[in-house]
Amino acid sequence: MGIVQKRRLWLAAVLALATAAVASPSASQAITAGSVTLSAGSLAFINGTPAATISFPTATLNGTGQTVTAPLAFDIGDATGSGSGWDVTATSTMFTSGAHTLAGTATTIQSMPTASCDSGAPGCTSATSTVSYPYTLPAASTPPSATKLFNAPVNTGMGNQTFMPTWSLAIPADAVASTTAYTSTWTFSLVSGP
Repeated sequence: MGIVQKRRLWLAAVLALATAAVASPSASQAITAGSVTLSAGSLAFINGTPAATISFPTATLNGTGQTVTAPLAFDIGDATGSGSGWDVTATSTMFTSGAHTLAGTATTIQSMPTASCDSGAPGCTSATSTVSYPYTLPAASTPPSATKLFNAPVNTGMGNQTFMPTWSLAIPADAVASTTAYTSTWTFSLVSGP
């Protein structure tokens, strides 16, 4: 057998082995199932909200009714993963300075605030409140029953988000001037459920 024939025979053998290797792979396979357990977190006011104080601007009495406004942020962390929704409720005492008070209906939110996801919380499900506005903060000498001021219906409000209502305080034409500030104590609660 000549050198050319040996090379052809050798080349044919190599091709036959290569074809056999492609036709019947000897690679193995493994299947891995992934899993993760997601434990429920908490439902809470976060990032120091609502603030411990809200200060309305000074009003100079002028013989007519006036309104002063101030914002107050609420940062809600719903890490429960339940989709149950939540309610923010509120009550208060009347604004009082010595023997003088403002009406129990003096504090309101005129229009619905909008909730937006906090930075670092993409994909949160923003709350879309079903509370009717204007909202009146209940007030009396002793705080009356709390009422719902904002809520997240079922399957909304999940994740960290903030809403910031603008509070309006009505100053009547016959308000009494005072050298000490009129003060009121507000109580907010965050509870699960729409």
